[in-house]
Amino acid sequence: MDTVVRAEAGARVLDAAEELFYARGLQAVGMDAVRGASGVSLKRLYQLYPSKDALVEAYLRRRDERWRAALAHHAGARPAGRERLLAVYDWLGLWFAEPGFRGCAFVNSFGELGATVPAVAEAARAHKEAFRAYVGELVAEAGVPPRLTAPLVLLAEGAITTAAVTGAAGAAVEAREAARTLLDAAA
Repeated sequence: MDTVVRAEAGARVLDAAEELFYARGLQAVGMDAVRGASGVSLKRLYQLYPSKDALVEAYLRRRDERWRAALAHHAGARPAGRERLLAVYDWLGLWFAEPGFRGCAFVNSFGELGATVPAVAEAARAHKEAFRAYVGELVAEAGVPPRLTAPLVLLAEGAITTAAVTGAAGAAVEAREAARTLLDAAA
């Protein structure tokens, strides 16, 4: 398979997998559904991803990269310091308002397969650790005590879960206000 054709097919498969896995869940989506949504033959699909587990791992890796890049791009457009840190919650609010928002793909995946597929559990842990590290960087940049990293992360994680369960994008605003209160108290 030519490299360009392979890359294009791989991108179509990952696009389809991301849409289907996020909307329906990992266990509910079979390889045939991914094949149909991507327009890639089953033979080529299995050449690219020899198993569903391999496809799930690739989906989670790409989802992590895209999610964190979008967050960093949004926050990075704000002035360094408190505003950049609070921009995390603003971005969450935008994400929560997107059509088809179903919460955190990593928490959802971990809930479905984390106990039986170690790679899924590891992908979820790595995503959460990377998010915590990013918030820690923003905390340091804002000049506030490092001990605020954990509660600020928990506010974001709680907002994500609340928004997913209730469908209320306002959870991001509430988390932002709580974060502001923590930052004010630390000042």
